[in-house]
Amino acid sequence: MTPHAATSSLPPYFPVVMLFLAATGFALFNVILSWLLGRPRPNAAKSSVYECGVPSVAKLSERFPIKFYLVAMLFILFDVDAAFLYPWALVFKELGLFGFVEMMIFMGLLGAGFAYAWKSGAFEW
Repeated sequence: MTPHAATSSLPPYFPVVMLFLAATGFALFNVILSWLLGRPRPNAAKSSVYECGVPSVAKLSERFPIKFYLVAMLFILFDVDAAFLYPWALVFKELGLFGFVEMMIFMGLLGAGFAYAWKSGAFEW
């Protein structure tokens, strides 16, 4: 037991509480300061539709084709699966043959899903 720990009457979680209070105080200070200094000043330029540097030419009520959402979901699915390969590669030697077989089953299912999406025309616009 160190001499400092024996004489300290503060609870062991005191630094965490102080950090939480400091972070909360800083956040509240910024919100209040923003509210005081940043009064809204609307004008026509701020209210106009603007996206990615190009003025909008389409109607806002225009509908997107369902294939747009299907391709977006497939992209997310394959992206997450690709991110899953990295941690597997890090522990590949510890997993041994079992880990290799399980990953090949996973990749087979992923490949079958990719082939099905391709055959059904999900990637064609």
